[in-house]
This record gives sequence, structure tokens and C-alpha cells, in this order.
Amino acid sequence: MSALAPSASEIRRLQGARLLDSGDGRRLDRFGPLVLDRPAPSAAEPPRADPGAWAAADARYDRAGPGSGAWTGDAASTEPWQVRVEGLTFELRLTDTGQVGLFLEQVPMWRWLRRRSTEAGRPLDVLNLFAHSGGSTLAAASAGASVVHVDGSRGAVGWARRNAALSGLTEAPIRWIVEDAETFVRRELARGHRYDGVVLDPPSFGHGPNREQWRLADRLPDLLRSCAALTSARRAFLLVTTHTPGFGPDRLGRDLAGSLSPDELALGRLESGPLDLVASSGARLSLGAFARWTAR
Repeated sequence: MSALAPSASEIRRLQGARLLDSGDGRRLDRFGPLVLDRPAPSAAEPPRADPGAWAAADARYDRAGPGSGAWTGDAASTEPWQVRVEGLTFELRLTDTGQVGLFLEQVPMWRWLRRRSTEAGRPLDVLNLFAHSGGSTLAAASAGASVVHVDGSRGAVGWARRNAALSGLTEAPIRWIVEDAETFVRRELARGHRYDGVVLDPPSFGHGPNREQWRLADRLPDLLRSCAALTSARRAFLLVTTHTPGFGPDRLGRDLAGSLSPDELALGRLESGPLDLVASSGARLSLGAFARWTAR
């Protein structure tokens, strides 16, 4: 397995958003016209590289408890706005969880998805699970893939559809599905539907369709095996990313490798690495890990 992290030059290619600095448990990002100061537990060390930049923050988010908090500052009540990244346009908003709808650490994965889609030599059918605001969906669709976009949140799917419209992809072959990801995968297997590639970015914790507790550590191996089965006939790639503590590149790579037989594994290349961002200040922020298998 090889570790592939985005370089500082890659981060500078972002047109509308970038990490400015991180440290002391927080991150400072520019998203178009707004500079935002947010918690980042993985930024505990080292201290901030550019302390003076933080005074320019338009809004600051502080957590009040698990999954909740509040924005303060001049832009705390701002209306949704737009930024353009990698040729795609995203609607952003200040949510009560501290997210804005754009995950910059995923940008190298979008570029990889575009390459896989354009270099395949055939139109690919791609399944995107836990698809959030749609960055991976739009990246694959913009390169000619047909995408099934699945998320359990109706609001998130609506947000992704707005991003598709803003990016000029209204007529792209995208199916928008509001459903629990594991339930959808089981139904696709039973229906005999198959895909060329699967992308998934599962949460650390959640709830299943019957409100049962969902833990990534318990469910990921079975979910990856199901995704492998969905692509068994014509697999071009599998890509999994996670932001869960304890799931570093090595563990994620082993889990993905374990979903494939030795013969299947040998038909492609397995890679894993960190999801890092390099700030304008030179600080490096670790935000998770990825693992992917690509057909030779």
C-alpha cells in the first residue's frame, strides 16, 4: 500500500476555498468571501503557524455538545453562498454542526474519480453511498459516469441536487436516492443490479432504518464485502474514505483488501493514505484516511 497525500501545490489549485491555518484544536478556512474559524480536534499540535490570520475570521463556531453548537461573529447569520472548486459550484451554508457542505480533503479523491471515469474506455456506472452534498457524485458525473447518489437525509440529497444544478449537471445521468445506504445495497444485490465502481464515506456513528445504533467499526467489513459483490462482474474501482479516529490508512487498507479474494486483489492496485490538507501557512491538518482499489 502506498500513502498518497495532497501536496501544497495541489491545495493551491483550489479556486474558491482553502485552508489558511490550523492549530490549538482549530482550523481557519477561506470559503469564497468568508473566513471561518472552526474546531478541529486533530489540530492539537503544533500551535498555529500564522496567529495573525485568525483575526480576519468572519464567523466562529463553538460546540455546545455532541453534534450541536453555534456560530458567532459578523457573518454568523449569513445566507447561503456559492464557491467554485475544481470546475464545480457548491452552495455553502453555516450549519448547526459546524460544517458548510464542502470537504476540501476530498478534492484529491474527486480528481482521482475523474481520471478513473475518463480513462476507463467505457461509460461507468458508479454508486455513491453516504453521498452528502455530492462532491464525488458531481466529479464522476462531470467526467461522463452515470451515478446513483444515495444518502439517508432528504435535506442532504436536496442540497446535492442544487449543487448539480449550479454546476451545470442538471441533465447528467444521476439518480437521487433518499434511503439508508446498507438497505439500498442489500436491495441492489437482491435485484441483481451491478456497478463498475462504488464510493463510500460512512460516518463514525449513526442509526439504521429502525433507529438501531450504527458503528463504523462494527459494520464496515460487511459493508465493504457487499460493495465488492456489487462490482464483482465488471469492477473498475472501489473507494472508501473515513474521518473516524482509529481508522488510519493501514487499517482502512486492510479492511478493503479483506473484502476481495486474493485473485480479485491481484487484478488491481490497492492504495491507502491520509486525507490531509496543507494550509497556506504551511500547517498540515489530518482529517481522515482513504483506501482504494483500481483495476489494472
